[in-house]
Amino acid sequence: MNTAPNQTRAEFHDRRKVSYATPIARSAMAYVLAGGRGTRLMELTDRRAKPAVYFGGKSRIVDFALSNALNSGIRRLAVATQYKAHSLIRHLQRGWNFLQPVRNESFDILPASQRLGGNEWYAGTADAVFQNIDIIDGYEPDYLVILAGDHIYKMDYERMLVQHVNSGADVTVACLEVPAAQARGFGVMHVDAQDRIISFVEKPEVPPEMPDRPGWALASMGIYVFRRELLNDQLRRDAADPRSSRDFGKDIIPWMVANAKAIAHRFADSCVRSRAESEPYWRDVGTIDAYWEANIDLTDVVPELDLFDADWPIWTYSGITPPAKFVHDVEGRRGIGVSSLISGGCIVSGATVHRSLLFTGAHVHSYVDISNAVILPHVDVARHARLKNVVIDAGVKIPQGLVVGEDPVADAKRFRRTDGGICLITQPMIDRLAQ
Repeated sequence: MNTAPNQTRAEFHDRRKVSYATPIARSAMAYVLAGGRGTRLMELTDRRAKPAVYFGGKSRIVDFALSNALNSGIRRLAVATQYKAHSLIRHLQRGWNFLQPVRNESFDILPASQRLGGNEWYAGTADAVFQNIDIIDGYEPDYLVILAGDHIYKMDYERMLVQHVNSGADVTVACLEVPAAQARGFGVMHVDAQDRIISFVEKPEVPPEMPDRPGWALASMGIYVFRRELLNDQLRRDAADPRSSRDFGKDIIPWMVANAKAIAHRFADSCVRSRAESEPYWRDVGTIDAYWEANIDLTDVVPELDLFDADWPIWTYSGITPPAKFVHDVEGRRGIGVSSLISGGCIVSGATVHRSLLFTGAHVHSYVDISNAVILPHVDVARHARLKNVVIDAGVKIPQGLVVGEDPVADAKRFRRTDGGICLITQPMIDRLAQ
């Protein structure tokens, strides 16, 4: 934040809302880094990259960054892919092919492809942009908004772009306000009273606190804004440095903090909230426990993340499916869904579903009892199963009478059971039960 002398944060926030004749977002490109595996999601990312993991009943994680860009007014989008990219690329081709070049819109999928010779993989996040400089330059955007493709949040990037221009920053870094005690696992920005970044500290034991909010720290969200020409210069400089790991967080940003003007952008200033959302919402769903919790939270009467906000839709690929169906109405065999999200194509046949998410095409047969479950697309649950506190991967066929969530010792022997008591179930795990 670059405030004038004696200017309060509230006055600065109001000034930033002054609209430009043409939104800055229209002269920007959003570049999404979506190549990461997400190893802490264990078997859930054996077949797909973390950004391609399903979330919220019908979306993928990557849809949030892309939807934020589109809703912010950015019409040039690019996604860099790498690890097991097929399902991600297929989803992007199906769900994000509506942008039209005739309207000065574009959508590019950029897999690692040995474009510069040598190693076929991107060496780091900065290298994932550097290898595609010529493609980016072909569109001539004034600004690049660099995004991580693996977080759940709603954010208006136009507000961050406005701050970047008004402050005269060389780089603007989006930051979360987190309690200092919880900031040790983040890259933390040490800022002055004008939110200029003084230093960048990776996972500090004693995180530097915010000048205007003692006990709190500014943690990097992995979202950066640059003017394109300046970023190109920095990427070329970094590529020529044999000591660099070719990473934004480890190399580009620390160098610019030390040698240029780096400004922190507070997420609270651009977080998009409906009337139902009381606090800024951002989640890293990088572990099974965090992934389960973020999905299950959506079943609350008033969830912290409002997916029903028509003013800020989460765009995604949505297949042609029939409505969800609940059948049978006799004692002990009644199709019921309570405090749950049930997607299109699902059939709840004489079963009880409580506080759970059923993704597209799930079929739950008679006499089944499901609670606190995240069930990914096209799962089939046979009769008499009882499932509690589970994440079930896509396409799994649950055998008749399977019980999960009642015996921790048995669960740990058969499935991936977390310290939080959540069981991840995949088809290979089910297949081993019959051996």
